[in-house]
Amino acid sequence: MDGVVRMGRIPGSMKKKTWIREGDVVIAVPWEFQNEKADVIWKYTRPQVDWLERKGYLKG
Repeated sequence: MDGVVRMGRIPGSMKKKTWIREGDVVIAVPWEFQNEKADVIWKYTRPQVDWLERKGYLKG
């Protein structure tokens, strides 16, 4: 939510069972030593995104 575009790295445990497409809502943790890169740690499902938008956590 900081508005920075980053290159995301998907860990092997997620890569095998989760497809991530452009426009998906994810949690990404920036690297400490390279701020332009991040690790993707969670992908929200459509119902979760809808809930976050209704509660005002995301701008719809």
